[in-house]
Amino acid sequence: MPKAEAFAARLGLPFNDPELLGQALVHSSFLHEHRAETRSHNERLEYLGDAVVSLVISAALFERRPADDEGALSARRAAIVSTTGLARLATRLDLGSWLLLGEGESQRGGRLRPSLLASAFEAVAGAVYLDLGFDAVRQWITSVAAPELDSDAALGSLKSPKSRLQEHTQRLAGERPAYRQVDVSGPDHERVFRIEVSVGGEVVGRGEGPSRRLAETLAASAALDALKHDAPGDISG
Repeated sequence: MPKAEAFAARLGLPFNDPELLGQALVHSSFLHEHRAETRSHNERLEYLGDAVVSLVISAALFERRPADDEGALSARRAAIVSTTGLARLATRLDLGSWLLLGEGESQRGGRLRPSLLASAFEAVAGAVYLDLGFDAVRQWITSVAAPELDSDAALGSLKSPKSRLQEHTQRLAGERPAYRQVDVSGPDHERVFRIEVSVGGEVVGRGEGPSRRLAETLAASAALDALKHDAPGDISG
């Protein structure tokens, strides 16, 4: 697989089985449109890579931040391994330009979609682990994520929009936000979820994305923006 070999060289990793890395670059939309050209997509590698990335980041933070308690370590890890965080790492590698996407997915901006980039990064991590072992994948991930691992950003700025929204609404009104799926559309490999978030029965934010989790996160972010506009200075982070 010439593309996989070129990407391995781009990463500076001596892959023994470039075909394994090639599989990590195949999105399900490409398989649906080009079944004769590839045997599988990257979702199994993504599953494995999810665990690998979480372990590597957890261990790195544990070693580098001896003064942080469990809560602080968890917040810092969540910021790095979130969809947004992993998409940032993928962008750092220009991973989007190396992916094999279906025509429709590519035209809809899939190479820039955070959820797709995050999943692809996990798939690549899974491939590196299987081909080169844990020490190699640990060194690679910690190198790519070095700016985040070494960051001294305030913990409040690391919390997810959903956590910040819940803290805000409980502090002001003693209520938790309620998320409702308004709609889901598209084929299995191109789902679009639409979510509303309400507080006290009033819709305060809406979001849509390729997974319910991301749509909820975007709805919470929109709610925070709206609430900040209505009551400036009351929302931290």
